[in-house]
Amino acid sequence: MSSPTSWTGRKRLLTALRCGIPDRVPINTYEMAALDSRDWYNLQPGYRRIMDHIRAHTDCITNWNPQPPNDRYIGSDGFLGSLYPMETDTRTETIGGFIRTETVIHTPKGGLRCVTQKDPALNTTWFVEHYCKSRGDVDKALSVPYEPAVYDASDLLRVHAELGENGLVMASLSDPAYLAADLMSFQDYLLWIFEDTEHFARVVEITAERVMENLRRQLRCCVVDAYRICGPEFMTPPYTPPAMFQRFMVPHVRTMVEIIHQVGAAVRLHCHGRIGRVLDMILDTGCDGLDPCEPPPDGDITLGEVKKRAFARGVSVWGNMELKMLESGTPEDVRTQVRRIMAEAKEGGGFVLLPTASPVDNLLSPRTEENLFAFIDAGREFGRY
Repeated sequence: MSSPTSWTGRKRLLTALRCGIPDRVPINTYEMAALDSRDWYNLQPGYRRIMDHIRAHTDCITNWNPQPPNDRYIGSDGFLGSLYPMETDTRTETIGGFIRTETVIHTPKGGLRCVTQKDPALNTTWFVEHYCKSRGDVDKALSVPYEPAVYDASDLLRVHAELGENGLVMASLSDPAYLAADLMSFQDYLLWIFEDTEHFARVVEITAERVMENLRRQLRCCVVDAYRICGPEFMTPPYTPPAMFQRFMVPHVRTMVEIIHQVGAAVRLHCHGRIGRVLDMILDTGCDGLDPCEPPPDGDITLGEVKKRAFARGVSVWGNMELKMLESGTPEDVRTQVRRIMAEAKEGGGFVLLPTASPVDNLLSPRTEENLFAFIDAGREFGRY
């Protein structure tokens, strides 16, 4: 075992990611990236104490994506993976204390309307109305010509300078089936995939071509340490049967993983919910890590079983502290939970202690702050090898 001073956050995380044994279980606080001066949490005065503690005692991951060269696009990869410039009308108003934004995009086949809503006290946005309400709307979305993504990585120098050897840089990606599903509300998406499966399949295939091309362009622009693929939870049971996960998720995610591995970076697959019946399919994608591995009853498989099956395939496990425990439990509850987590997943390495989500309140509650302190301190206490 190396001396304690030789273990940096970067080395500790990479060792666990590769299913090795570091000096202790790495502790990461999910989206609370303490070593990124532009991270939302670092800009909130109410988070100052906990962010100082995170900086001093955890293993940082800076969540960062290269951006398009200007703000005329919808999202970093455009609309359904296309950066084709569309005429867009936007209107924002305040209703009942909420900031509501209406966006209408004008496609070659007609307009599509989206409405989002934001509570000024929270760092999150809700969809009130998705762009597509019918399969006809989806065809309008597909009428937008494909223009490949363009990326600007100039900010990466700053990110690396601030992070140093204290952690990793991770970019987030959406899989093709998620991009298709997210055109609609969740309820409408489920009706779509069951009532017209082949139409959904055609959209996923078109989207997949765009996702792979955009991914290759992003990797030509820059390569970071790891990539988090998000979206498989849209297709886990009980929402769809495992056969749909196998058809629409596995082949495309596997291709994304292969493309990323070709440039020497790692992949962490992000999937909330009940993963028990699709866990082997997730492992078949070739990913290097899996998060957030929620315990029952929110999940349907114990952390110990996930670790056993994933570790046998060389896949690291990240989780399993639920945000609701940090928001509503006591410090002693948190300590007990961390001790249980370590007993299930610490042995043999290949595990990172991680919350399943991060707080979204602009003002961090005293209870959540106290529990985050307890989470970090208990992780350091019980995570030693």
